[in-house]
Amino acid sequence: MSAGPNAPVIIRRKKVVAGGGHHGGAWKVAYADFVTAMMAFFMLMWLLNATTEKQRKGIADYFSPTIPLNRVSGGGDGSLGGDSVFTEDTLAHNGIGATNRAPTLRDAGASGQMHSEEDAALKELESMLLGGGGESMADDNTLRHIVTRVTDEGLIVELFSLEGDPLFQAGSEAPMPVLRDLVALVGRVFAFSTNKVAIKGFSRSHAVVLKVNPTWDHSLDRAEAVREMLSERLGDSRMERVSGHADRHPAVGNPMSMRNDRLEIVLLRSGSGG
Repeated sequence: MSAGPNAPVIIRRKKVVAGGGHHGGAWKVAYADFVTAMMAFFMLMWLLNATTEKQRKGIADYFSPTIPLNRVSGGGDGSLGGDSVFTEDTLAHNGIGATNRAPTLRDAGASGQMHSEEDAALKELESMLLGGGGESMADDNTLRHIVTRVTDEGLIVELFSLEGDPLFQAGSEAPMPVLRDLVALVGRVFAFSTNKVAIKGFSRSHAVVLKVNPTWDHSLDRAEAVREMLSERLGDSRMERVSGHADRHPAVGNPMSMRNDRLEIVLLRSGSGG
């Protein structure tokens, strides 16, 4: 049976779905990156809350080290190659080299050993001065004017006045007999060493109504008087420097206390003069 001339034409189109229903996986990768980033963020927040400042500094140094990881840094082979790429004095050098924090560091082991040996020598002199190993060189009345300590500067022997027992005559640099005994004691002990000596003078404060403040003159003149007495025993060549500090560094809370009239005689460490 044939269709008439005016019959409608019907066209059937087949819908083709590409990928079999798959919508792509790029979003999964992006989501995984987001989850990883969030996990790292929350771990960072936890670490900041659960650690101390010192621990955080250690973690930061681990990721950005500022110290050499190896005690001996290889600089190359051969006679001109050197053992350390950080050497500054010679081409061949064993040590940890310089760092950002210690640009002049050479060999920490040798340096530490020398420092320890000098500490022991200074401690021995301190013991001799105070009678720590047996009978003291001075009586109890003299020793009550002395305080000693070993610092990075050297062995500091502090001599100070007491109420009713000053080191100097009132208002002058003339030494009292007790100060002469103290300086003689220090001179005998320091004679066992060849290190340089520094002398610092300090003064107690005076009433502000004074027309002229004598603290600067007192501190410097008294330090100079002690230098002259000490030079008679050790020689001028041992004297490195003399300084006056007025009342700028009181030893006790009351700036007008007699305790602030004092001197510091310092047996300097080797190489610390100047």
